[in-house]
Amino acid sequence: MKRKIFLTLCFIMIVASTVYGGDNRVGLTLIPPGTITNKVDLDIRAGIVNQGTEQQDFKISIYLNNVEQQSLLHYSTITLPIGASHSIKYVLNTTDKVGNNRIILRVEDGKQSYEVTKKFEVIESDIRSTRLIDGAWAGIYHWSEIEGKHWNADIKQMTDAQWHEMVRSMHNIGMDVIVIQEVFRNQEYVGQHKMNVDNYPGKAFYPSELYPDRVPIMAHDPLEAILSEADKLGMSVMMGVGMFAWFDFSAESLEWHKQVAKELWNKYGSHPSFYSFYISEECAGNLYNSEQTYEMQLVRKKEICDFFREFKKYIKKFAPEKPIMLATNSMGVLDGADAYPALLQNLDILCPFGFARMPKGDLTGKEAADILQNFCDDAGAHLWFDLEAFLFNPDNSLYPRPIEEIIHDLTLLDNFEKVLCYQYPGVFNDPKMSRRIGEKRTIKLYQQYQKYMNDVKRMRRNNK
Repeated sequence: MKRKIFLTLCFIMIVASTVYGGDNRVGLTLIPPGTITNKVDLDIRAGIVNQGTEQQDFKISIYLNNVEQQSLLHYSTITLPIGASHSIKYVLNTTDKVGNNRIILRVEDGKQSYEVTKKFEVIESDIRSTRLIDGAWAGIYHWSEIEGKHWNADIKQMTDAQWHEMVRSMHNIGMDVIVIQEVFRNQEYVGQHKMNVDNYPGKAFYPSELYPDRVPIMAHDPLEAILSEADKLGMSVMMGVGMFAWFDFSAESLEWHKQVAKELWNKYGSHPSFYSFYISEECAGNLYNSEQTYEMQLVRKKEICDFFREFKKYIKKFAPEKPIMLATNSMGVLDGADAYPALLQNLDILCPFGFARMPKGDLTGKEAADILQNFCDDAGAHLWFDLEAFLFNPDNSLYPRPIEEIIHDLTLLDNFEKVLCYQYPGVFNDPKMSRRIGEKRTIKLYQQYQKYMNDVKRMRRNNK
């Protein structure tokens, strides 16, 4: 009996993203998560943190599907000083991996063995995209009262239980990646404020100890509600670290993001669905936004590259396997060509938007997508698609985009390994939800997309 108890204590296994045991933390992330086509390589990230009081040695093994020698993808040994972290990246070609699979990470420290497992599905395809929407932004409250005119009053009344409902409704139509747009509301812009970490006036969407003032919404902790429901359903949540100020990647913004990211990790990092960090500030495709002088354009480009280099370095200390994502627009990308290589060295996922509304004289949406794909391929980064599922009314309020236009984008722009849409609340509505968020026509879009999704999946089955 004592031997059985000893073995139980010495082997810790979890089918999730992270396992803690003894003095160490071990984590596993797959980029992209969930379902991919066999034209997309799987980026496997393993992370280890020595949280103990002495230097430790580790044996690290990564397996495909079974823990056996012929399934071993990677093996290494490392030594980590106190407080140090280590990450491993292994890229798996999926051409012949069609079907359901799993990646198994096993780490041994001489005292304990840790095992973390993540599942993924590969489908046969002649393109990179699944031609489905794999996830969506979920703004807790829309940043613009004008744009969110048709749903802000409704979403403000959402309870924690109704956030659970919304996560389930997203899962029901295959939107299994949730991007929380921001965790603080603060409406400022780069170069137009004098904020720092000490005088930051923003209000939180969750119980923050850093900045306790709260946005007046009904839900007590929508982040906990989203994460806990996503845990049950095997979904992935990208935590929106923001808003400091739109387009602001200054030293002050970097320090604020570090502190908020650490608080979010301390509060929510044990959730299996906590997938990544998403920087909420956004940026133009030129990487300098609306700066008019060449000198200031260079300043902004340097700031954004410095920001992600330092932020990545900081996150690696406690969550070395967690990716970082930024959404940019698709406009003026050639003007940013000199800065993208440095930026993408420290940005795991670039998720641009706006391909359907390229300005006159710029590239076409398809041309911009192809150029960004080349930038990402050269840097070993990932290109996802932020599909706009909305259109603007004459008063600039948002309304659901016709399903035909959404399908057109999914068909035309087929190089993206993951497609996320902006956004779910106020644009899509499950008719079974206890509260409708926004206009009645949001229900129609939900039903139309659900039919499209089912048709695509039926065609896949028939083609097997």
